[in-house]
Amino acid sequence: RKMSAQRELDAILSASSDAVISADREGIITLWNPGARRIFGFESDEAIGQSLDIIIPENLRKRHWDGFRHTMATGTSRYGDGDILSVPGLTKSGRRISVEFTIAILRDEHQAPAGTVAILRDVTQRFEEMRELRRKLAALQQSAGSGDSASMQRKP
Repeated sequence: RKMSAQRELDAILSASSDAVISADREGIITLWNPGARRIFGFESDEAIGQSLDIIIPENLRKRHWDGFRHTMATGTSRYGDGDILSVPGLTKSGRRISVEFTIAILRDEHQAPAGTVAILRDVTQRFEEMRELRRKLAALQQSAGSGDSASMQRKP
């Protein structure tokens, strides 16, 4: 038998390890899947009905809301067409994490912007590993650089 589109969507949303978060045009959370609970720590009943501010670090909120309001007013986003964005996120415990996400604009029956849906992935571990590798590389380059200059100053 053929599965209904709604059942397929429900299965995808509940099985995804990624966060799927939808918000209305005011930035109020309307959809919060189990992946969002796993990544951010909020149960769906704690998140749904709340502002997206619960997952946006305070120092980034103005920038976020400026962009969000622009998107809702114009129906366009600087981030579309499959662009992957990397930003800090905030968990229920207050811990900052690194997330990558894609966003789509939701539209009403008149094609006016009605909200957004984002798919987010926690990349904190990868981000920290890359930062550590960059730190080690810089240290190696610095020690190699200082070794070269010292050997060049020695006279045979």
